[in-house]
Amino acid sequence: MTIGTIFGAIIIGAIIGALGRLFLPGRQPIGWILTIVVGIVAALIGTAIAQVMGVATTPGIDWIELVMQVVLAVIGVSIVAGIRGRSRA
Repeated sequence: MTIGTIFGAIIIGAIIGALGRLFLPGRQPIGWILTIVVGIVAALIGTAIAQVMGVATTPGIDWIELVMQVVLAVIGVSIVAGIRGRSRA
């Protein structure tokens, strides 16, 4: 892994995590670092699922893969927010 790969994963994770929070209604009691971590995990899992399903890699934006990643980020943010919300109560 190069520094560029790690930096790219952080940037993509931040975008995917932010989109996940944007599409999830209400307030989520998680910070931006945890949002990035959820986004990175969602991006990795979404890419793996897309590859298993045989979604072709195309030049430019892979919309099907992106939708999978964002949906997984919404689910991940929801789960983490639920766990964090319960632990503070």
